[in-house]
Amino acid sequence: MGVQIRNITKTFNKFVALKNVTLDVQPGELLALLGPSGSGKTTLLRIVAGLEFADPGHGQILFHGEDVTYHSAYKRRAGFVFQHYALFQHMNIFENVAFGLRVRPRKLRPTEDEIRDRVFTLLKRVQLEQLAKRFPSQLSGGQRQRIALARALAIEPRVLLLDEPFGALDAKVRKELRRWLRQFHEETHLTTLFVTHDQEEAFELADRVAILSEGNIQQIGCPKEIVQHPTNTFVHDFLGLDI
Repeated sequence: MGVQIRNITKTFNKFVALKNVTLDVQPGELLALLGPSGSGKTTLLRIVAGLEFADPGHGQILFHGEDVTYHSAYKRRAGFVFQHYALFQHMNIFENVAFGLRVRPRKLRPTEDEIRDRVFTLLKRVQLEQLAKRFPSQLSGGQRQRIALARALAIEPRVLLLDEPFGALDAKVRKELRRWLRQFHEETHLTTLFVTHDQEEAFELADRVAILSEGNIQQIGCPKEIVQHPTNTFVHDFLGLDI
């Protein structure tokens, strides 16, 4: 069932950020939210995460069929990766990845041996197990973003949410991480919602792309379909198509 977003409306004072948005993310799919600044894509991602809430009485969020509309971010168990890493500078890499496990309620907290095994499994998955004792300041931007991803995965999320995860990196590193993330997704098949304003990034990474403008979804489909058959003038102009 993946993620089901139903009739989400969100206003900030008099500004309408989202207008009755409905969207389905299929199980195991990587779906990109693409659009210009102010289009509502990050607001929608934060509502899915439980970091923001839709206007009262306007909308519903379901994870794999479970209504999580009014659940806290913690209870939803969504892994969230931000643009600027949000790593704890005073903790080494091992402790950063272990953080989400250590703060669980005592009854749900893994043993120290279980935490160690899980952290090193994740560090190996992101190909950085040799850096466990280093601190974030000793890592490159690309390495820090992979550690941020490992930390998000440590809680065994039901859904992975990525908010412009490569936006702070230079072009060469972005391309390398895009390839790495696509391969990672093909191995894990974790239902993923990915926010970006970069068309190349969205079309290279995503199974499907939802294009937003002024709080509405203008078009959703696979990259080839969108490029060949834009549904309106906004999509055509936003993509810079010559057809």
